[in-house]
Amino acid sequence: MNLSPRLIVPDPDRASAFYQETLGAERVFSAPPAGAGDARPSVIEHRLGGATFRVSPSVDAWGRRSPDDLGGSAVLIEIDADDPDAVGERMVAHGAEVAVPIENRPYGKRSGRIRDPFGHLWIITGPLR
Repeated sequence: MNLSPRLIVPDPDRASAFYQETLGAERVFSAPPAGAGDARPSVIEHRLGGATFRVSPSVDAWGRRSPDDLGGSAVLIEIDADDPDAVGERMVAHGAEVAVPIENRPYGKRSGRIRDPFGHLWIITGPLR
């Protein structure tokens, strides 16, 4: 059994480029648009380390809404990185914003939260500095 989260975004191609540039995600699959008049891919799959995740367009009629449609993210996505500061800095340089600064935490990790340009919240965690 595998678990592959699917992130709902307004623009899957733009989101895919962001995750490739900032996280080093590998784009492994893209399905054509699902409906007439919609040029957006229906799903783009990515590999990041040993995990996969997908992005799909928001489609109100199907109940697929992005965090911005909902007024915020309902989930936190956590990445364990060798250098969480570098990951956070790349994300911010490409349009994300810091929700909680990446700092040494009393529980023995260095972590913080970044909101990507599509409204998804990422916990970026790694070893203490």
